[in-house]
Amino acid sequence: MVRVLDEDGAVVGDVPDLDEDELVAMYRQMKLARHFDERAVSLNRQGRMGTYPPLSGQEGAQIGSAMAMAADDWMIPSYREHAAAVVRGLGLRDTLRYWMGDERGNEIPDDTNVFTVAVPIASQIPHATGMAWAHKLQSGGDPDSAFLCYFGDGATSEGDFHEGLNFAGVFDTPNVFFCNNNQWAISVPRERQTASETLAQKAEAYGFEGVQVDGMDPLAVYSVTQDALAKARDPDEGQLRPTMIEAVQYRFGAHTTADDPSVYREEEEERRWREKDPIPRLESFLRGRDVLDDDRVEAIEASVEDEVAAAIDDAEATADPDPQSMFEHVYAEQTPELRQQAARFAELRERHGDDAFREE
Repeated sequence: MVRVLDEDGAVVGDVPDLDEDELVAMYRQMKLARHFDERAVSLNRQGRMGTYPPLSGQEGAQIGSAMAMAADDWMIPSYREHAAAVVRGLGLRDTLRYWMGDERGNEIPDDTNVFTVAVPIASQIPHATGMAWAHKLQSGGDPDSAFLCYFGDGATSEGDFHEGLNFAGVFDTPNVFFCNNNQWAISVPRERQTASETLAQKAEAYGFEGVQVDGMDPLAVYSVTQDALAKARDPDEGQLRPTMIEAVQYRFGAHTTADDPSVYREEEEERRWREKDPIPRLESFLRGRDVLDDDRVEAIEASVEDEVAAAIDDAEATADPDPQSMFEHVYAEQTPELRQQAARFAELRERHGDDAFREE
């Protein structure tokens, strides 16, 4: 397993070539993600937001990998990559709007190179492979962009995973398949997913490289992802472009806010993994290099709190979408059944008003 920092933030591997500003930006993005996550869970508990998938514990993997991407690379997320999306330029307000039930939050700006959120497990993997293959064909076999696809350990048990990776190996597509192995696919532990010793080694069956990295070490994740992305764009002779990265980590919170992890997880397990928390780990490293001190950490925390608070205010101030719009983009062209449903819904709204559809 690739590692740069140990659990105390001491250097045990090769530190990537990041300057002081980039290292501080990495730390701030991780602090921002953690505070955003805490506020989002709170919003759900207050009834101000729908079901939400927490990310705490996975900041190192998300921020480290997203920062390794070049501007022209593409990110294909699952449903938990809120922090990675921010690094790529998607605002917190849009993420909040999406989980508040406003599909407009999933209308991604063109300049972010972020694909839409995928809630069905592993469905985004064939999409990512297809996007990369199309780009390779359009570039005449010399792609200048890589396509990084995130998914969880549970996705490796889905057919879409095997089909997507097999196709990528056969057609040598510029993909990086990034598995966030957070130990639990809802309530199913990693050891129930596969008899393989690692998830990374599954890449060998498809003819390309698999790498296992400490997903709670942002510097190690950055290095491994940067190398994989470079290989996707321009492999050495005899190499295939794709790589599968298994980032070994732990989600501190629930699978979603509709889940109760105390039913299937032991407190001792959670305690052991919290000792690997990526945020104090990176902070210790930066303090040891005199990059951070108490004043700078305090300033970062204050700015993060202000940024998240402003995003929440902005999201909640956004006017709700017209309920009739839910029928507009299900298919490219509405089916007869969908047209009937839309007409019936419009009729009921006219008769009873929108208040009849609101939950008390």
